[in-house]
Amino acid sequence: MTSFSLPPLTLATSAPGDADVLVVGLAESAGTAVLVGVPDSVEARVADQFGRPLLEVARELGAASKPGTAVALPGVAGSRLVTVGLGEIDVTPEQVRRAAGNGVRAAAALAGDRPLRVAVSLDAVEPEVVKGAAEGALLGSYSFVKVSGTQPKPAIASITVVSNSGRTEARDAVDAARTVAEAVCLARDWVNTPANVLYPETFAEAARTAAKGTRIDVEVLDDKALEKGGFGGILAVGGGSSRAPRLVRFSYAPRGAKAHLALVGKGITFDTGGLNLKPADGMYTMKSDMAGAAAVLAATRAIARLGLKVRVTAYASMAENMPSGTAYRPSDVLTMYGGTTVENVNSDAEGRLVMADALVRAGEDSPDLIIDVATLTGACVVALGERVAGLMASDDTAADAVLDAAESAGEAFWQLPIPDGTRTKLESKVADLRSGGNRAGGALTAAAFLHSFVPDDVPWAHLDVAGPAFNDEGPYDYVPTGGTGMAVRTLVALAQSLQS
Repeated sequence: MTSFSLPPLTLATSAPGDADVLVVGLAESAGTAVLVGVPDSVEARVADQFGRPLLEVARELGAASKPGTAVALPGVAGSRLVTVGLGEIDVTPEQVRRAAGNGVRAAAALAGDRPLRVAVSLDAVEPEVVKGAAEGALLGSYSFVKVSGTQPKPAIASITVVSNSGRTEARDAVDAARTVAEAVCLARDWVNTPANVLYPETFAEAARTAAKGTRIDVEVLDDKALEKGGFGGILAVGGGSSRAPRLVRFSYAPRGAKAHLALVGKGITFDTGGLNLKPADGMYTMKSDMAGAAAVLAATRAIARLGLKVRVTAYASMAENMPSGTAYRPSDVLTMYGGTTVENVNSDAEGRLVMADALVRAGEDSPDLIIDVATLTGACVVALGERVAGLMASDDTAADAVLDAAESAGEAFWQLPIPDGTRTKLESKVADLRSGGNRAGGALTAAAFLHSFVPDDVPWAHLDVAGPAFNDEGPYDYVPTGGTGMAVRTLVALAQSLQS
């Protein structure tokens, strides 16, 4: 199993003289384009070389302040310039994060046989903006390492974030950015790994390896332990595969922690739909159906490495949903962990079953807040598109905590309701619950099902990341094609907020 390695990242008060590519900004101020982060020496060299100001040259070549724009300029004294659109001059950390990602991706496209040294100069001063620039640059440098006998050379040799802030907070922000970016890229790697390489057993071992060197205790329940414990949902979903399911538990309990956060992630390493078989086109990207588990495990690793003073217990329910003579059937009645019986409606609604077991188990840990993350429903993609995740919660306080964290992290979530009466769709004549209702409001019904397995006195939020967890189109901003690492940054920001 291969993995991407982030390039070295440093903070400097001026652009290094040996940088191969300098990324600068173009912003809009009162209707006028303004260059951002360009050293006076570069302005002078451009004027000497082209006989015109840099702004004029850049705009002639297509540079613009529009976010998402990245234009490479001709060489200036042996180095290249890349201008990126920042939008309005009064930038947010997310604007800078996106611009830095665009700039580094554009720089990577210039690489030949030799990896390039890249400097990102966007006038970042405040710690959160510096962190945004560093995160965007690192995330923009990501590319999945192919499963191949020959390994390609990296396009980026190093990244320097330029800031005239010499404060300790700026250096700390860069260090934190690297830790968070490494977690996001770890989740991306897991999501991108083919399902014949990453399946429940190997995913669990990869999680165990990722926790080494941290203060995370790891417990892995195999199929025998799951059967002994009565985890009927995970066992049913994984029963059709020759690859047995797993339940991974991460526990991080630092001294001084006053809050306890529980995380639950869907880890379907491949989803055929089971006996309710998916069409071929809908199955191709289903190696990504474990993105929720990847997010909660990677986020917990980052929380531990940052030394945040919050207790975190994470559960990753891992199974492969396959059709066979041992596969579970529509109309089967399953006994979940904790004793609730469920009438299975559709074997392609498997995620909520493995999540239900883990939610009950998480509730036994008496956390202050439970968050689950899952690529759960196509209905959420229909409702919100492919770049916005759904959020459903037990109460507005829990929802607001997640939304605030998401805004801080730069990830897009939109709150959806669980209307009164939704639970009636889950009434069964043969069991305690049905696993689903009709097609109307499918994402809401799925959330109502999950909420049934959360203790009444514990706040809970459900993050349906089915749309933005995997990008099967071209890269944009700091988001690559393939796994995106969606929700990792939000979970880390949420843990940070719970420290106080």
